[in-house]
Amino acid sequence: MNTSPAHETTAIPSWTVDDVTVHRVDEVLLPPATGSWLLPDATTDVVSQHDWLRPDFADRDGILRIDSHSFAFTVGGLRVLVDTGIGNGKTRANPAWHDLRTDYLERLTAAGYAPETVDLVILTHLHTDHVGWSTREVDGAWVPTFPDARYVTSRVEREFWAEYDMDGPRRQMFRDSVIPVEEAGLLDLVDVPAEGIEIAPGLRLIATPGHTPGHIAVKLGSQKGTALITGDCIHHPVQLAHPSIGSCVDIDPEQSEASRRKLLASLADTDTLVLGTHFPQPTAGRVITHGDAYRFSPVFAAPQAVTR
Repeated sequence: MNTSPAHETTAIPSWTVDDVTVHRVDEVLLPPATGSWLLPDATTDVVSQHDWLRPDFADRDGILRIDSHSFAFTVGGLRVLVDTGIGNGKTRANPAWHDLRTDYLERLTAAGYAPETVDLVILTHLHTDHVGWSTREVDGAWVPTFPDARYVTSRVEREFWAEYDMDGPRRQMFRDSVIPVEEAGLLDLVDVPAEGIEIAPGLRLIATPGHTPGHIAVKLGSQKGTALITGDCIHHPVQLAHPSIGSCVDIDPEQSEASRRKLLASLADTDTLVLGTHFPQPTAGRVITHGDAYRFSPVFAAPQAVTR
């Protein structure tokens, strides 16, 4: 009799740009209340004005859908992960983030990126829902999840938080998700100029300050095809129609809007594939000029079936 456990088959959404395949590694769909808290000016009346947002990015009542996920890909010989989500088993003030128990690492491994195989972790900024899986608990201590990787973020970003008067929950996040990486000597701080910087062949960091002072977006590919990972410069496609809509946690709302408008203008009507760090499925698409603003034209993933 065969007593081995049944294999579970799952689909890892992916997109191919030039010769790079980008995988979306899902963590959790955030509660419906997230959208109205995060983007308070994206009211149901505003959302309902744009039919193209439904049904993928908002429900029929105009409630935004918000996701938490990472992107993994191989470029320039490096196995790369962009942002690390919320994390498991962490004490958080936000109930939707507190003490999660997701299968994120299993999904990451199923995509072909087991933690010990990751070479580079890019943190678009140091917010709680972007650094959580940077560490995991082992024998009661928080240790780097990706022991052989270099973790990269903007120097401006880290230096800002070093001087910031943090509240208790944010100090807790740094203690369990950032400082252990620093103490292990794995965190690299990069100076990101306004024009951006290439950190590996086909991999570029783009300065998009405002949400946080050192926020970066990530561009990959070549002249044959490019993709851009937004981080929190753009939280949701509704901001394409209304670039003035900002997040309640933007450090500098005016600068955040300016960065968003500059980024959208550079992407509009190009072939660059835009991958939203919090965009729900279908997650990826292209920016199309629409009236005096923009809309999002989805590009649906090609599911990569894997067995785990």
